[in-house]
Amino acid sequence: MVVWRRWIFPILLVLVLGAAALALVKIAFFPDTAPTAALQPSAQIADPVVAVERAEVANALSLPGTIARDAAYPLRSEIDGTVTAVHVGEGQAVAAGQKLFTIKQADPVKNIDVLAPEAGDITELAVVKGQPASIGAELAKLTPARYHVRATVEPVQLYRLQGAPTEGSVTIQGGPAPFTCTGLKVEVAEDGTTSVTCAVPADQVVFAGLQAQLDIDLGTVSDVLVVPTTAVKGGAGSGVVWIDGGDGELEERTIALGVSDGTIVEVTSGVEEGEQVRQYVPGVAAADEPVCYDDGMGGEYCEPAGWNW
Repeated sequence: MVVWRRWIFPILLVLVLGAAALALVKIAFFPDTAPTAALQPSAQIADPVVAVERAEVANALSLPGTIARDAAYPLRSEIDGTVTAVHVGEGQAVAAGQKLFTIKQADPVKNIDVLAPEAGDITELAVVKGQPASIGAELAKLTPARYHVRATVEPVQLYRLQGAPTEGSVTIQGGPAPFTCTGLKVEVAEDGTTSVTCAVPADQVVFAGLQAQLDIDLGTVSDVLVVPTTAVKGGAGSGVVWIDGGDGELEERTIALGVSDGTIVEVTSGVEEGEQVRQYVPGVAAADEPVCYDDGMGGEYCEPAGWNW
């Protein structure tokens, strides 16, 4: 037994372990069949296309805005003379036609009253009693009791605002029923900020700082040829699309553009109804555009955009 424990059993154990090791080496490095070749994506991007079709396009902008009071402006003397009376104080509300100052004219000698041109607040007094007044000199500043809506827009929207109407519709949350504002205009500040403003009617009760929505109807066209805006390179009256003729080649074509709602755009010339247009401008990644790959077996498979391996 001593011989078996000391020599025979250890030798048998070494032989068994060696056989197992050899089997593992064969499985790992010398398989019976060759492994299937790994699929290599060819990264061939499909060109999704859409048909040129007819539709209605409503070009409307809905912009968040704020109610603001109109800016103060100076009241200036129209005569030479001396201020003999100041009838208002700084910060005082005045009515249209209210007496503000009295100026004594030297030649011919007479007293002339300066009246408020409209209702508002005297926000700054520039003269006192006994002070000389000359033509063009500032007497005070008046902040009119008028309000307007101001909405900030992205500069690119200026193209859509070309030929905009002179009025819009204003909605104030928790306020009066929607009303029409007038004198709509586009303003570009020195810092490049672009905004749209329009006047609030005098009969509407509003307050500075209220949040409002400004809706601008820029026109609607019906039964016109349209394509997705994603298919067009350009957009200010003209652009370029890529036509799929069915032979695998894309034809670059210049088109004339009309009304757009931001999703589709009217095409006034350059394409025919039923033609196939590439849905996205080549070279521009689309958020929902799938990518298709050659599967190595005569077919292909597609992954959703944004898919991570």
